[in-house]
Amino acid sequence: MSSPHASHSPFYAHLSRLRFIKRWGLMRNAVEEDVAQHSWEVAVLAHALAVIARDVFGQAVDPNAVATRALFHDATEAITGDLPTPVKYSPAMRHATANLEGEVCDEMVGLLPEGLKPALAPMLDHHAWPEAEARLIKQADRLSAWLKCRAELRYGNREFEQAAEQVRGKMEEHMTPEMRYFLETFGPGYELTLDSLMKGD
Repeated sequence: MSSPHASHSPFYAHLSRLRFIKRWGLMRNAVEEDVAQHSWEVAVLAHALAVIARDVFGQAVDPNAVATRALFHDATEAITGDLPTPVKYSPAMRHATANLEGEVCDEMVGLLPEGLKPALAPMLDHHAWPEAEARLIKQADRLSAWLKCRAELRYGNREFEQAAEQVRGKMEEHMTPEMRYFLETFGPGYELTLDSLMKGD
């Protein structure tokens, strides 16, 4: 049985280059983080929050769908690069950034073979995400940023003090039962050394 012919597409080659795009570019990092690493972590955290929301608090949410969308949440940065938060959310740039991300999303979807667009376009287009899933992914994105800040502070890098306070403030402002459950249950483990983790302390 022959497979349908498709022309060459650079879509996944673009995504593979997320590993070369550094995050927190305006700050000195003790340990650098790239967008591919960040996307994986956000997907894992979003899946965890969705499982908690479903299995602990009885919400109707699909953790696998949430995790898949989270994997693609920064996919457009394969073309735009990472826009640092002070730039992305400045009053002058907020509207322009939203338009840019939408246009790049359309451009990336346009790289896909026609038969794959129905499955993948809703993964890239944030506006197509169900509200409950989008909220969980945003929570996971903030949680990932806070864990990064906490790690940098443990490494003695005071560059991240203000960022840690700002991100934690946003988390508290938008606190949900699943986020609080995660922080209370899994948060302390992130402060442990490898030896302590192995001992189960």
